[in-house]
Amino acid sequence: MFQKASLSRLSDPRLFREFAYVGGAWTAGSGPRAIDVVDPADGSRVGSVPALTNLDVEHAIAAANRAFPAWASELPSLRSAKLRRWYELILAAREDLALLMVQEQGKPLSEARGEIDYAASFVEFYAEEAKRLNVESITSHLPHADMRVTRKPVGVAALVTPWNFPSAMLTRKAAAALAAGCTVVAHPSSQTPFSALALAELAERAGFPAGVFNVLTGDAPEIVGAMTASPVVRALSFTGSTEVGRLLYAQSAPSIKRLVMELGGHAPFLAFADCDVDRAVDCAISAKFATSGQDCLAANRFDIERPIYERVVAAFTHKVKALRVGPGMDDADIGPLMNERAIAKQKEHVADALARGARLLAGGGVHRAGPLFFEPTVLADVPDDALIFREETFGPIAAFAPFDSEAEALEKANRTETGLVAYLHTRDEARIARLCDRLEFGMVAVNRTKITGAPVPFGGVKQAGLGREGSRHGLEAYTDLKYICRETA
Repeated sequence: MFQKASLSRLSDPRLFREFAYVGGAWTAGSGPRAIDVVDPADGSRVGSVPALTNLDVEHAIAAANRAFPAWASELPSLRSAKLRRWYELILAAREDLALLMVQEQGKPLSEARGEIDYAASFVEFYAEEAKRLNVESITSHLPHADMRVTRKPVGVAALVTPWNFPSAMLTRKAAAALAAGCTVVAHPSSQTPFSALALAELAERAGFPAGVFNVLTGDAPEIVGAMTASPVVRALSFTGSTEVGRLLYAQSAPSIKRLVMELGGHAPFLAFADCDVDRAVDCAISAKFATSGQDCLAANRFDIERPIYERVVAAFTHKVKALRVGPGMDDADIGPLMNERAIAKQKEHVADALARGARLLAGGGVHRAGPLFFEPTVLADVPDDALIFREETFGPIAAFAPFDSEAEALEKANRTETGLVAYLHTRDEARIARLCDRLEFGMVAVNRTKITGAPVPFGGVKQAGLGREGSRHGLEAYTDLKYICRETA
């Protein structure tokens, strides 16, 4: 029985699963406890999932390990066909998957639909890459020697996904691992497990053998701790905070796991006086408020060259005041934040900035829509020592400051240790070339906001993470290179 009346709108009720998925079977686990999942828009109960124990995790890893030899040796074309079928099923279930996501995550319905399309695109991409895994060769430098390099799957891969993109972050990791020939144990956030479980249902229908794709629900410390402790798990992919990433890095060290980590971001938005101001403002709105600002790619600081500073701030504020705040099912522009901790952080960042002399031009507090809704907020003249310029806000607050030179803008942008993405707006081609080279970020968006997609190597530098997801490079963490040198004389 659905806990939320709106979930009765699902055309395929079997997509709503209140069990973990282990070894090809739906299970309540061996523990006595369940975890309630609530809708952040109104606090109502969506449903519950089992809190698996350490023993349950060991059983799941063992199931993945048993399934690995057959899956790794299966023809790449057959793995590709199953991934392709999974992709088709995800697209066919797009509306139901989006509805589930809105209930547990809160994002606007149109954004949820967009995420399902985004999630499916990774499965389609890696369905093709599965057939092209081994394309490298070596021209021999030794006489009478034939040289070959092949990629071999590493084994069982553990995937740990966040609550802000509960479908796309899972498929971006899982599709690459499965295409490479790895088997998967995935742990979704306990705040948003139903999107992952629905994907498991569709993976089963797509024909993935038992044990190839497992979804483990429960408390992160216990589930992920067992994953990192297991010598059977050979790769770990994690998306989340830099603080937790450091912990998992240390926990994985004894078994020398392959690691991919997409961690925190602190994205600067740089706009120079020669830019297209109207376009820059529109891009700034998109860069800040997608997923209500709960996005590692969200612009965290807006540095604007002084001649256009007041114009940009005024135009941006005007657009912010027109944004609609409300539940995701109403398809508002700004949905709820995920929890009370997020609201507390928004309040802290606003109060700190104002105490240091910033101007409040819009918003600034909890919205009347409910306790987890925060008003889209604009702060101007924010000083460099403000918390919001030193921490990732992860919410709907835009903080502006002027700059007077390219060197100053670059220094401010590169001050962060979490170099994921930077946004640059200018018409000066020479400046574009200089700054794209000197900005210490894994990705740079020039005169636009949207840059991600399945063919893109997504990732950051410094403490923003390790490795890349998406693109052909997304296969690297799940494969080992094997070199063979054979005498031919």
